[in-house]
Amino acid sequence: MNHPAPPLADLLRAAAQAAAAVDAGTSLTEALALTPPALRPGTQAIAFHAMRHRGTASAVADQLLARRPPSPLAYQLLLVALALLEGEPAGADARDGTPRYAAHTVVDQAVRATASRELQRYKALINGCLRRFLRERDALLAEARRHAEGQWNYPAWWVGQLRRDYPGQWQAILRAGERGGPLTLRVNRRRAERVALAAALRQAGVDSTPVGEHGLVLARARPVQQLPGFAQGWWSVQDAAAQLAAPLLGVRDGMRVLDACAAPGGKTAHLLELADVELLALDADPHRLARVGENLDRLGLSARLEAADAAAVESWWDGRPFDAVLADVPCTASGIVRRHPDIRWLRRHNDIARTAALQVRIADALWQVTAPGGTLLYATCSVFPAEGERQAQAFASRHADARRLDAPGQLLPAPADAAPHAQHDGFFYALFEKT
Repeated sequence: MNHPAPPLADLLRAAAQAAAAVDAGTSLTEALALTPPALRPGTQAIAFHAMRHRGTASAVADQLLARRPPSPLAYQLLLVALALLEGEPAGADARDGTPRYAAHTVVDQAVRATASRELQRYKALINGCLRRFLRERDALLAEARRHAEGQWNYPAWWVGQLRRDYPGQWQAILRAGERGGPLTLRVNRRRAERVALAAALRQAGVDSTPVGEHGLVLARARPVQQLPGFAQGWWSVQDAAAQLAAPLLGVRDGMRVLDACAAPGGKTAHLLELADVELLALDADPHRLARVGENLDRLGLSARLEAADAAAVESWWDGRPFDAVLADVPCTASGIVRRHPDIRWLRRHNDIARTAALQVRIADALWQVTAPGGTLLYATCSVFPAEGERQAQAFASRHADARRLDAPGQLLPAPADAAPHAQHDGFFYALFEKT
């Protein structure tokens, strides 16, 4: 049974609430989980769009407002509406999932969204700002884009860091985050074959393109529960770059394997799909570790799960070394902003040094539990060299018994117009053998 679409005013208010939560330090994923289910799909589309256009919207709002309203929700409602008005006009091709509405509809519905007690005093302010934007759009946008944040929709420090790290590529890296990445599946080789899954998807009206050894990139995203094979565990959702991790470790039957920072479990499952191994999956967050168990159950796989700090070896290690160790360490997640556009606004410049210090602690601890002749794969979903290549070089200099093997190194996020088989997030891989 089809239910009527929620009023845009309700979606705008819900998206503003989610954006205000991000401002307070909550991830957009967590904020959207609190949105009523009937509003969630539309709210997510608008909130993601608002995060991708937040820099420009903020710079425009600074010109429209004498001072920021004391209500965070009112301010975010203005930014969300400006983000919708600043984008392409209504009627443009919306197949990429970008929400588009006629300008007069956005203004009208944003004003209607102020009907709540908290927002009603800002009705005239919201109405006046949005109407002024429509009158002076070109001049306001031109001024907003004179500054790094308004032009690129990233914090100024982020833009500056990429300019220093990638003098010839920084603009392309920033542009790669302008749209969301495609939905990519990894076939569970224990339960399905890629050709058969592609045929089942095609029969369901979903075209796909092979990527890597076990992946399929879908031409259009759909709710995963609506795709064939979800309940049967035929596949998992996993970006093509992340699908490289398990094959790089080269696991074989009988190996003792450690996935040290396992949640949400995509790489854990892939390792188990490739070989019959004795696998320990660690994660410091018990709630996230529970998701690993749920994912393994759906796929028909099993591993030993333990909630522990990977760097506190004495709290979980039984003294038996591991033949293969996956160190997918915590990082700024700067390589996956196209899928999680709130990350750029949640991070601060000093987070790079903070996560880099944590990465050193974890990698050095895990080297202790790696068997002679075994391998450790250092991985991050970051594009900042301080969390990637510089870490790999420093690790090798600290450990004379570490021999660096072939691995992709830094993978930069694919541009939005890249061919399906070339689509992937930003990632870094370094593989070491213990001699």
